[in-house]
Amino acid sequence: MIVSDRMTTFINSLDPGNPEYLDRLEEEAIADFVPIIRKDMQAFLKFMMRLCKPRNILEVGTAVGFSALLMSEYAPEAHITTIENYEKRIPIARDNIAKAGKSASIDLISGDATEILPTLTDTYDFIFMDAAKGQYINFLPEIMRLLSKGGILVSDNVLQDGDIIESRFAVVRRDRTIHTRMREYLYTLKHMEGVSTVILPVGDGITVTVKE
Repeated sequence: MIVSDRMTTFINSLDPGNPEYLDRLEEEAIADFVPIIRKDMQAFLKFMMRLCKPRNILEVGTAVGFSALLMSEYAPEAHITTIENYEKRIPIARDNIAKAGKSASIDLISGDATEILPTLTDTYDFIFMDAAKGQYINFLPEIMRLLSKGGILVSDNVLQDGDIIESRFAVVRRDRTIHTRMREYLYTLKHMEGVSTVILPVGDGITVTVKE
């Protein structure tokens, strides 16, 4: 954990919670070992939806649809486009979206985001990145093209449970490529012209980037 377990538990205990269908979906995802956003990240996204009131949202990484449904719940006027590449989760996500009555406001595109992003022509005032962590740096040029002026990009899981501060040689060999690419991603966001980025220890670490 980046922040102590006790502090995280205390903060999460103050949250008023989500609608019952989201709680049920979260329980199912956890039982099936499907990675979904943590409680503190949920609270942050809900806050951002209320604060920014986005109208056109892009999500990279649908999983079973939990975060898309959460954003739709707290930004009911928004249209959400979400991309998922893992074939086994796509029908589950579609079913969850349909059961929640959100098929009209959430458009799920199946396929590799590397191929899909260049085909998108809309601009988005809010983009949520929660896909393969080693691909963030590769997605970034297209993501910045699609992000509207004044739009916000939120990227999840950027601190890798604290491993990001370690030497790459202290990281398990299989994770070294992701570690190197994530460091490059963070450096690029902090030094890119035309944007402003803050790195926050929320959940597993997030970046919040505003396009100027």
